[in-house]
Amino acid sequence: MADADPWLVVGLGNPGPEYARNRHNVGFMVADLLAERMGGRFKAHKSRAQVVEGRCGAPGPSSRRVVVAKPLSFMNLSGGPTTALRDFYKVPVANIVAIHDELDIDYGALRLKLGGGDNGHNGLKSITKSLGSEYHRVRFGIGRPPGRMQVADFVLKDFSAAERRELDYFVDRAADAVETLIVDGLERAQTTYNS
Repeated sequence: MADADPWLVVGLGNPGPEYARNRHNVGFMVADLLAERMGGRFKAHKSRAQVVEGRCGAPGPSSRRVVVAKPLSFMNLSGGPTTALRDFYKVPVANIVAIHDELDIDYGALRLKLGGGDNGHNGLKSITKSLGSEYHRVRFGIGRPPGRMQVADFVLKDFSAAERRELDYFVDRAADAVETLIVDGLERAQTTYNS
C-alpha cells in the first residue's frame, strides 16, 4: 500500500555555523521548523546526514511517516546522503521532497513541483544525478543578486535586515506547504502555495 511508504524531506544547505543564516541555507531553516513541529531533535545518521523521524498530519489514517534530513555534505554533494537515506528508509523517489533556495523567484514566494531541471542549482544537480529527476521540489524564492553581485556571493550571504523581518513568516509558510504536499498531495499544495 503506497500510504505505508515513508516520505523523505531533504532540506538543502551547507553544514557549519558560518553558513547557518545564508540564503543558500533556507532549506535547512525549513527542515529545522518541520523537525520542531514533529517534536523531534536531529540525530546523526550513518548516511552523512542529520535526521528526525516522525509523523506529519493529524493523528489517524491520513497521518504520514516522515524522515526530515539535513545532509552533512556541502550543497553540491547532497545526492550521496539523499540516496543513502532513500535506500536506508526504503523511500520511493516520488516520496522525496527537496527544499531549496531559488534565484528566479521573488523573495519569499514558493513554487512546488514534481520533476524538472536543476536550473543551475548545484544541490539539485547532485540529487538528480543520483536519483533521476522525478522527486518533489519546494522552491523558496530568494530573488536575484543586486547590481553586478556574483550569484555565488549572493547565495552565500545572510539574508538582509529587511528580508529577515519576514523570514520567519516565509519559512513557516514553506513548512506548511511541505506538510500539505505530504498529506493532501501536490495539486492541493500547488493551488494553496504556488504564489
